[in-house]
Amino acid sequence: MNQTHYKVTDGIWADHNQKDTLPGQQIQHRGTAIYYHIAHPSNYNFILDESDKCKQNPFLVLMVPVAPNQVAARNAIRNTWGNESTVQGKAVITLFLVGLTGGSDSEKAQQQLEEESRQHRDLLQSNFVDSYFNLTIKTMVIMDWLATRCPQATFSMKIDSDMYLNLENLMTLLLAPDTPRQNYITGMMMWNRPVIRDKNSKWYVSEELYPEPNYPTYLQGMGYVFSNDLPEKIVEASKDVKAFNIEDAYVGACLKQLGVALSSPPNPSQFRAYLGKYIREDFFKVITTILGSPQQLIDIWKDVKRPTYKYRSTKKQK
Repeated sequence: MNQTHYKVTDGIWADHNQKDTLPGQQIQHRGTAIYYHIAHPSNYNFILDESDKCKQNPFLVLMVPVAPNQVAARNAIRNTWGNESTVQGKAVITLFLVGLTGGSDSEKAQQQLEEESRQHRDLLQSNFVDSYFNLTIKTMVIMDWLATRCPQATFSMKIDSDMYLNLENLMTLLLAPDTPRQNYITGMMMWNRPVIRDKNSKWYVSEELYPEPNYPTYLQGMGYVFSNDLPEKIVEASKDVKAFNIEDAYVGACLKQLGVALSSPPNPSQFRAYLGKYIREDFFKVITTILGSPQQLIDIWKDVKRPTYKYRSTKKQK
């Protein structure tokens, strides 16, 4: 397999180009010391993989980056929108991506992940340290998996684990005659966003990593959908785009490098941050919105999916 900036390989050791990396750390995993650059290593391999999933020739692949310990979030998705395998006659699959666990109980946590994988067959795990600072790695590993394991899919979506997803509305968008099937990506648009230089902010990015004062136009990382020709192109573009730790803006920078224009959704209000007070009818209109907890997803899903009865008057018309 040819090496690229984020290419997944069969080996666990990777060469590093120092100008594209931040200081590293050493961690223990299954008794073996492995050196990782915290933000930007070059190569990864999968510890858990489900490459056979794409033998189903899915129309849409939902990729959910999630922390290893967020079992409740994964189970809530499995029992709600992640349980929908056919929507408007099109095959849909849902997969979760995690990195390596850390801490003194990492061995036990890894065993639990492997048992969960055997039970559900929907977990992908790559050998990067799972942390907020490594979300760019996580997203690029998703892109590489789609490019190498599932190129036959028509569309894919990167969606966070705290999201409500209305697959009927999403599928209606994707099946619309004017929705392109190449070089297409859409979601909640972010224009002319300033780079945060405050070192106390979790969104801090140094001028060394990203010298421009503003990010290119990008899509909010909580949920965006794209034609499945793009993952390979994004991975290829990442060779020429210096990595930084704001994952959604980094994908935007790769798309700018490719000359791919982001598409504003026909109805921008369907990709929402928060809906506020729960109103059942609002969830029939959106494609995505952020929720507060796995239990809220379960409760709202049950309420949205309950039958809606229309009462017909028996009064005779005069």
